[in-house]
Amino acid sequence: MNIALIYGGRSGEHEISLISASSIARGFSEKDSVTLIAIDKDGTWYLQDSSEYKRIRGSKDAVFKISKDKSKIVSIIPGAKKNALSVQGKALETDIIFPALHGTYGEDGTIQGLFEMADIPYVGATHISSAVTMDKEKTKMILQSVGIPVVPYVCMKRTVMLNSGIYDTFLDETEKELGYPLFVKPCCAGSSNGAAKATNRKELSFALMEAFMWDDKVLIEKAINAREIECSVTGNSVTTPQDSETEQVTAYIPGEIVPSHTFYDFDAKYNDPKGANLLIPADISENDIEKIRKLACAAYKTLDLTGLSRVDFFIDRDTKAVYLNEINSMPGFTSISMFPKMCEAAGLDFSALVKLLLDEAFARYNAKAGLNTTR
Repeated sequence: MNIALIYGGRSGEHEISLISASSIARGFSEKDSVTLIAIDKDGTWYLQDSSEYKRIRGSKDAVFKISKDKSKIVSIIPGAKKNALSVQGKALETDIIFPALHGTYGEDGTIQGLFEMADIPYVGATHISSAVTMDKEKTKMILQSVGIPVVPYVCMKRTVMLNSGIYDTFLDETEKELGYPLFVKPCCAGSSNGAAKATNRKELSFALMEAFMWDDKVLIEKAINAREIECSVTGNSVTTPQDSETEQVTAYIPGEIVPSHTFYDFDAKYNDPKGANLLIPADISENDIEKIRKLACAAYKTLDLTGLSRVDFFIDRDTKAVYLNEINSMPGFTSISMFPKMCEAAGLDFSALVKLLLDEAFARYNAKAGLNTTR
């Protein structure tokens, strides 16, 4: 199998992508032929030398570095299928793409749409589902419409931020509706980039200014005294044949994040090795475990997700209410990432997980290939 592993990207999660891709590279079979394509922070795609793949495979702690050789800039050709990726007109024969990309331009449907136009199988959610789950406001709106509980929120758009009169009124109404403390986060950024907690109007204003540096829409949520529970899900929610174990939507054993920081921010997730304790399984009742798994599958199916996702929940410590917080359609694959750890706890080891994701991608592609596109 010829696999193109793509990583890096124009994203605040660029460095995390390099770590995730390194882990994924070590999960491929020895029989696979792997082409490395790195995307620089300016968006340029570069073919990487095969020696880089060998270096990563040879050390469990090694992390990809990007070589920017202008003679190895990668192009992509619409409709070219296996020959869609090329360097200086020479095709890089590719059976499937594994995009180990997080956040903007990687997890938001843009690159998935590019793969659709190239007509090549790829791992993960479709362009539509990726775009929806990247937008926290739209995700909440859809989940609310089918009765899945979400944390109370309001969404501020940049047009409000630019009008002082409307802005002050908006904050007055938000404070009245939600009260303090509040969480502020960009609607379409990942890994807690631009996220902050506010306990008063001054902190809220500063948090909004930071969040609007990342996005044109910002979510303001009621702060819940919550336990943070996560659940890994795999499968093809739209095309699953009844007897397919590969494509069956499966929710794995939920885990719990116990942050040592004020909340589970970027530093706690990736920079501080003591930023959080990861408990798998989560220390919750069997009833809550099953409730989380059922809600995770319901949300996954509602949003037509395919491939994989990590579905994040809050359990209110005071009321015991369960809320779906957000969904990550390409969760982290680092050594401390919850997604692969929760799968492993359920008996699906890392290499088997990587193979499952590749098999799912082929199955979805083949199902779509049978549809009519012209008369």
